[in-house]
Amino acid sequence: MATPIGNLADISLRALHVLQLADALACEDTRHTQALLRAYGIDKSPAQLLAVHQHNEAQAAQAVIERLRRGERVAYASDAGTPAVSDPGARLVAAVREAGLRIVPLPGASSVTAVLSVAGAMGDDPAFVFAGFLPAKAGERESAVGRLAQETRAVVLLEAPHRIEALARSLAALGQRPVTVGRELTKQFEEIATLACTGLPAWLAADAQRTRGEFALVLHAAPQAPQGDDGLRVLALLLQELPVKSAVKLAAEITGGSRNELYQSALALKAKEASA
Repeated sequence: MATPIGNLADISLRALHVLQLADALACEDTRHTQALLRAYGIDKSPAQLLAVHQHNEAQAAQAVIERLRRGERVAYASDAGTPAVSDPGARLVAAVREAGLRIVPLPGASSVTAVLSVAGAMGDDPAFVFAGFLPAKAGERESAVGRLAQETRAVVLLEAPHRIEALARSLAALGQRPVTVGRELTKQFEEIATLACTGLPAWLAADAQRTRGEFALVLHAAPQAPQGDDGLRVLALLLQELPVKSAVKLAAEITGGSRNELYQSALALKAKEASA
């Protein structure tokens, strides 16, 4: 089940009902879940809380399966947000499904959908890519950002406070492509800003508080380059008023087309005019 990513009011009535009815709760962190239960006035004994986290997920899944086979109602709760979305839970779900047992989703809070809903990042294309946390090692992260540069759809990224500055430096290579930063979403000091990737390091450095908290970011969809015919149409219009080099330069900037290809097209158009 999904749990709040910050604001405790972001819990569904259905989730509260299930938390009360469950015979056992599989938890990413039993201490965190116990605190959450206390906030809602729900009592569960320590024996009803099962630790199922990234370090023991495969083994702990068997204990959950045994309880389910005994007819117990078991709910899984991550520390924050929706399980299996950059949080433990995927292996547990896979193991339970493989055992032939029923799994019921309890939707709710998610930093992914929360940041997408305010970013205005997808343009005319409703598709987006969830990349989650990029690699921690600098070389691998740079390679990952290089691949993102070729991705035209919106991309959702997650990052921890101790790595956000390194991620910002890497994303700066994407230049003027917009990125929306969601910091401490749903919490008291929530901050949301949209700026060019190249300005992200300076934005973080402008306020020491900005490197604190959890981050969800959306790399906006890249503007789609016009088709080849559009590039030629723009080039032809510019050639009516400008010299070849100026027309080619502007056409490339407007359409995103290859300057060399546009230059060859311009020469062909000029040659066609001369022979007419």
